[in-house]
Amino acid sequence: MDTPHLRVAMMTNSLIQVDVPFAAAKRVTIYDVTAEKIEFVDACYFGYGSKKGAEMGKKGLGGKCCQMDEMEDDGTGFDPLTERVNALVGCSLLFTKGLSDLAAYRLHAHKIFPVNTEKVRDIDDVIAQVQKLLQMNTPPLWVRRSMRDVDGSRLVYAHAQCA
Repeated sequence: MDTPHLRVAMMTNSLIQVDVPFAAAKRVTIYDVTAEKIEFVDACYFGYGSKKGAEMGKKGLGGKCCQMDEMEDDGTGFDPLTERVNALVGCSLLFTKGLSDLAAYRLHAHKIFPVNTEKVRDIDDVIAQVQKLLQMNTPPLWVRRSMRDVDGSRLVYAHAQCA
């Protein structure tokens, strides 16, 4: 992306709606979003109980995922929540229908802002809402803090100083 943007992840089973909680999602789609443009980045498939990680698209983000964030320990040291969160590293926002406190904590550690939605929402509508926020003269603080530079690194947020 050639301008500052947000990298937005959507938890989905249908690939057209944010329609499932974080732990139950079969897929995640990832987009770079500016006020004027949308660029598809990748889609990740979560194999049920997969210990080898997620199947990524050709632009793969290098992360791995799993199906459930509260699986019982199988004695191998495999942590499915860590694998799933690692697949989202580099994203700014995550839209999902539900999220455990532990998952939210781990996402915040990677500076990913989770947004819960109570209703099933079309991905196109969610992206349109994000673009409206970006078109504002002064977007909300949480949006400004989530912005990414051209190279994908987080923009340095300059705090407004009082006159």
